[in-house]
Amino acid sequence: MVNFASAVREHWVNILVPLGFVIGVYLDRWNDQKLTAFRNKSALYSRELKPGEEYTWK
Repeated sequence: MVNFASAVREHWVNILVPLGFVIGVYLDRWNDQKLTAFRNKSALYSRELKPGEEYTWK
């Protein structure tokens, strides 16, 4: 137990930086997925898409 605690104390940066990156990527993808429900439905972009035209953002 002491060895684990000392390892965490010495390498906390090596643990938290990748963990923060993974959490950030997860939250970014979750937010993008949530916002796709409103894609092309705002008053600014409210028009029918032409056949074969892609969305304004993905």
